[in-house]
Amino acid sequence: MSNKLRYIGLMSGTSADGIDLALVEFDDQPELANGANLLASYYQAYDNATQQKIMSLYNTSANEIDRAGSLDIELAQQFSQAIIKFLQQENLSAADIKAIGCHGQTIRHRPVKNQQISTPFTLQIGCLQTLALLTDIRVVGDFRTKDIALGGQGAPLVPAFHQAIFGSTEKDVFVVNIGGIANITFLPSNTPHKTTGFDTGPGNALMDYWFAQHQSGRYDTKGQWANSGNICHNLLQAMLSDPYFAQPAPKSTGREYFNALWLAKFIEKSTLKPADIQATLTALTAETIAQEINQLSTKSDVYICGGGIENNYLVSLLNQKLTGHSIVNTHTKNINSDSLEAMAFAWLALAFDKNIFGNIPAVTGASKPAVLGISAKP
Repeated sequence: MSNKLRYIGLMSGTSADGIDLALVEFDDQPELANGANLLASYYQAYDNATQQKIMSLYNTSANEIDRAGSLDIELAQQFSQAIIKFLQQENLSAADIKAIGCHGQTIRHRPVKNQQISTPFTLQIGCLQTLALLTDIRVVGDFRTKDIALGGQGAPLVPAFHQAIFGSTEKDVFVVNIGGIANITFLPSNTPHKTTGFDTGPGNALMDYWFAQHQSGRYDTKGQWANSGNICHNLLQAMLSDPYFAQPAPKSTGREYFNALWLAKFIEKSTLKPADIQATLTALTAETIAQEINQLSTKSDVYICGGGIENNYLVSLLNQKLTGHSIVNTHTKNINSDSLEAMAFAWLALAFDKNIFGNIPAVTGASKPAVLGISAKP
């Protein structure tokens, strides 16, 4: 076996569609994310029952503590099954892996005080100790809590990783991850100290919800249903008036905010066809991403990753709104776009082991940089 360090990154995003794994090999300079080599990736979808259990915890409801506690263990069991299958696929054993960097499954993200929440918090489940015992591999997780304790929003945590992989001295670069929630990292050329990142708003979450209400399946394949409708600009402008979109960074959000109740406020008296609402929701995701990019730079390379990259209609809208920018596939950096976030959490596990700061205060709003995470041993 190579003397380089191998870590597995485990990511399950706000779309709650499944588990992404990335096997990453790091060189002897772990502070440089460009020393990360993706060896293999793996995806295991959640079944419908698991997805519904997760999504039912995005907002307050009956018996949620018992349900969350049970799901915490259940998800760890599913995470372990995916990792064991992944190791078998790669002909590796637990001893070949230094650690698992586990993001967990976010079920509640409340980073800002409001009328309901007096103390900010974030909650990811998928029991680290259970995962360590079932895989016989040390697990590093709970990455967001310390940043929250330092006055930050606990998100996004991937910009430091993006900076080393995608940063350019020649032009500005954006990395756009379109999961359930969309987030961007801005990497200005020649000024790495000005790197920033934040959640722009809904990614696939509202589109997936609306599609599931009116069509068969979990999501709008390639955006075909949205493309069959017409964008309602009055509805779009009404949704864009939400205060979150005008809020300056640092900012982060989740499906506990952009959800069915949020959407209902705008469409409860609507006579629009369902496909027109889907088209408008797709335009909302594109518009909120493009607005932020255009405000920060007039010319850049824009790398798109996450499930949204498969939505051809969404990508076409982004191309229309990002004139002057170039949308670039992450494959030009030899990175599978589906694996990018999982790679970042492999790197965060390495950063924990090597005592490297895992957050950027200018991004999260934390009072200082910090080594993030806790370790669970088998």
